[in-house]
Amino acid sequence: MSSPDQIQRLLFDDIDVRGAIVGLDKAYAEVLARADYPERLQILLGELLAAVALLTSNLKIEGRVSLQAQGEGAVRILMAEATHDNHVRAIARFDEGELPDAERLDELLQNGRMALTIEPKDGQRYQGVVSLEGATLSDCLERYFSQSEQLPTKIQLAADGKHAAGMLTQVLPAAGTGSADWEHIVALAQTLKSEELLQLDNETILYRLYHEETVRLFESEDLIFNCDCSRERSANAMQMMTQDELLELAEEQGGAIEMSCQFCNELYSFDTADIRALFHNDGRLNDEGSLH
Repeated sequence: MSSPDQIQRLLFDDIDVRGAIVGLDKAYAEVLARADYPERLQILLGELLAAVALLTSNLKIEGRVSLQAQGEGAVRILMAEATHDNHVRAIARFDEGELPDAERLDELLQNGRMALTIEPKDGQRYQGVVSLEGATLSDCLERYFSQSEQLPTKIQLAADGKHAAGMLTQVLPAAGTGSADWEHIVALAQTLKSEELLQLDNETILYRLYHEETVRLFESEDLIFNCDCSRERSANAMQMMTQDELLELAEEQGGAIEMSCQFCNELYSFDTADIRALFHNDGRLNDEGSLH
């Protein structure tokens, strides 16, 4: 992986198959730095980051894609997001203590579901949900595309706590690629080892797998960790409660309400004057991010 924190799209010229390769280092480290995650969850978050970046690579609109796995038991939520301009973030919610000794993803997130959500900047939100059935995240995603999108898709993911990487190959929508062509591409992809995905550069991977095919590798695009939380968005969320409820809550908490972003742990504090201004100043912040 010669170019970490980058994604490159690829296209097969002679068959109707597209794809992408992604690697993450700094963005992955930023996610892991936000909480003390057990090793098992560090790896899963890396895979999730790589997966959501791959799924966003073919997005033709401005917006974001989120991938969420939710279940019962010690691990409650795994979630990652990527935007059309390649900003990524991820989080896990889990009960403190030892995680169950489960190798399979569908055993770690018991009775789980996986949701893929596309949120255009302008337009209707779309969400597809399937039950979480599969030993790995890759298995679950491939099953999702088979059931919900009916698009033959191969997804390979790898992470080791420092590096994360992934490769996606997929039949083009409405394409007429024969099953033999697709089976050939998948058979070659399955020979790629996790260590190769994490360590080899993109050109070497493609030559290693598809030197007999004509594959175009597009210009790489940078990926960065970024959280779009803000004091203003936190203030807007608070307005779901009444002024009296907020003032009472502030008093209980020592004179101010503190709201923390679940993705980046940024802390926003609102005192009683801020709360009153929410309801008597159109709830708007000034240029300094203050309500009063």
